[in-house]
Amino acid sequence: MDERLKKIFYIAFQRSASDVHIVPSRYPTLRIDGELYPLQEEGILTPKETEKMLLSLLTEDQIAYLKKYKDLDFSFSVEDNIRIRANIYHQYYGLSGAFRLIPSEIRTIEELNLPPILREFVKKRQGFILVTGPAGMGKSTTLAALIDEINHTRSAHIITIEEPIEYIFTPDLSLISQKEIPKDSPNWHRALRSVLREDPDVIMIGELRDAESIQIALTAAETGHLVLGTLHTNSASQTIDRILDVLPEEQKNQARFQLASTLIGIVSQRLVPRTKGGRVPACEILIANPAVRNLIRENKIYQIDLVIETSLEQGMITLERSLATLVNLGEIDLETALNFAINIDRLKSLLK
Repeated sequence: MDERLKKIFYIAFQRSASDVHIVPSRYPTLRIDGELYPLQEEGILTPKETEKMLLSLLTEDQIAYLKKYKDLDFSFSVEDNIRIRANIYHQYYGLSGAFRLIPSEIRTIEELNLPPILREFVKKRQGFILVTGPAGMGKSTTLAALIDEINHTRSAHIITIEEPIEYIFTPDLSLISQKEIPKDSPNWHRALRSVLREDPDVIMIGELRDAESIQIALTAAETGHLVLGTLHTNSASQTIDRILDVLPEEQKNQARFQLASTLIGIVSQRLVPRTKGGRVPACEILIANPAVRNLIRENKIYQIDLVIETSLEQGMITLERSLATLVNLGEIDLETALNFAINIDRLKSLLK
């Protein structure tokens, strides 16, 4: 690894950055608590310097892949204490890199300030759990906390499918197999099809990407497995719409019934800047109760938001209620809450 790049990673680690950006003709840049900070002391990177840095991370096979497909996902460690998920890509100004720093320790549901109801989700032996939200909002961290909760509380064979592997799990009560695309399987479809023959109890899918991966996940959940995955959506109801929308028309009806029968719950989250620094999750929680299951079967997804809003006693939470609670606790300020709310009027009514 290029020594200058290693130094930048150490600076990022020391400053608790979540991401590092290496872009030609710009300063190396850190993302800290959601904001970008250029490392001016490191100087502006020339295209040649950037290319030298980034190619120093790659094997010959990875360089060949990058030349063919123009971008590459992978993960690596800087010595023993910094693990990084990387994407190297081509753009107008030259070869560039985006790096996500992954904590070495997997934090618990409590340590992440996530709703305790998530612990009830992973007690289930069969079904479908989804963690959703925009990019960079902590989905992978929440998913890792849920998997590690299972790992520490019961005996199960957990198989993860990721591109690339992010958190490294240390088996406790469970047996854990982690598969990386394309290192351990050539593509997502092959990995998903083969996983059902590998005697899993729990299947973690790093990202549900297309119709085939969604269909296999639904089938796995329907046939006695606990399946956890992520989607890039803004709300629980939008998540259900997205799952159904990407499927071919002839599969939609069957998928509605599969989803209605297998869904355990959805957590849709945002990482919101705290008033005292750092970020705290604001979460919308959907629990698949009989009313929700019936709405999915009847394709009345637009009514699910109302069910969430009126089912607080069952553990459901709207994003706006979560934000309002954080404001009332002094964790975040009103302006921040308004910026993250989907329904501003609902948020204002909860703050009166």
